[in-house]
Amino acid sequence: MKYFFQILAVLFLSVSPLWAFAAGEVRAEAKAKKHWVCPACGQPCDNQVFDAPGVCPSCGMPLVEQGTEAAHHHDTKKRVGILIFTGVEIIDFTGPYEVFGAADFDVYTVAETKDPVVSAMGLTIVPRYSFADAPQPDILVVPGGGVRATQKNTTVLRWLTEKAARTEHTMSVCNGAFILASAGLLDGLTATTTAGHIDRLKSDYPKTKVVSDQRFVDNGKIMTTAGLSAGIDGALHLVKQTRGEGYAQLVALALEYDWRPHSGFARAALADRLLPDLDVDDRGKWQVVNFQGGTDRWELVIRPTSNNPSPRELMDHFTRTLAKGKWTKVNSTDTRTEWKFDGRDGKPWAGTVTVEPAANANAKYEVKLTIAPVG
Repeated sequence: MKYFFQILAVLFLSVSPLWAFAAGEVRAEAKAKKHWVCPACGQPCDNQVFDAPGVCPSCGMPLVEQGTEAAHHHDTKKRVGILIFTGVEIIDFTGPYEVFGAADFDVYTVAETKDPVVSAMGLTIVPRYSFADAPQPDILVVPGGGVRATQKNTTVLRWLTEKAARTEHTMSVCNGAFILASAGLLDGLTATTTAGHIDRLKSDYPKTKVVSDQRFVDNGKIMTTAGLSAGIDGALHLVKQTRGEGYAQLVALALEYDWRPHSGFARAALADRLLPDLDVDDRGKWQVVNFQGGTDRWELVIRPTSNNPSPRELMDHFTRTLAKGKWTKVNSTDTRTEWKFDGRDGKPWAGTVTVEPAANANAKYEVKLTIAPVG
């Protein structure tokens, strides 16, 4: 028995170097073998590991090497998906794109297919993703433009509903609010849209409380902005929510954008929205001399540049037009009429129309319309 253990010890000592060498070879081989993963996109493919580089067959995202800084960098970037469609308004999607891109978010366009998309002004865009392969965004932007066909497209609305259910934020710009509303995403919420469509959003979607005195409305997960450039403010607000106000300020400065998040400016709240359509285009050619004001006053001055009706004829035209707008005439002369009408909140406003000699020698007269609250 004594010799048995001696023989066993000799065998162990002679074999162990070979065993250690073999084990080391296995460990080295395992260490040398690389793997690739799909950047986190909120889909089941997040958990897949691949033996070769390429693109994820499920979501189409480029694979990154597992455990590398690139993989970590992709995982920590916020993804911003921007829906585009035929007739999309350029600034509605490029404004937010610029902001989120400058903030170092992972920004991409997505459309129903990868076919080129023609914008409202003829710009052609090739979407980066289609609905079939787009990754799940953290932030989803729905711009406006020519939205009537899109807001009736059941494929778009279904995709939007599915993606919005898993986003941190979904934001519409301009009349993109109609697309969100058509998907039922604004039911029971407060929302806004571009100034010219405030009333239509109210009438078409009575389940939504529509406001005209906010540049954007943040409900938490769902956000709507007013028209056009308001999408830039909405995007900066979401950068602020994600990275802090100081960082958002740096982004705004880098873009040379005069960001005033506390200014209270809302285009739809300005007093010119109370003016009826004066419909003078068919009565000659006109130059707009002045068109400015605020929430509590507005002034319009126009001047003829061609053969136009006489001052008396023009006053008669204004009288008929303003009366159709539910204005009541209070006083009148050949060159001046005074009116009263109700503002948005039902409070009384006053309007005055005057025809005066033009300061410009090339014109016979100027027409001035001013409005302001009473009292």
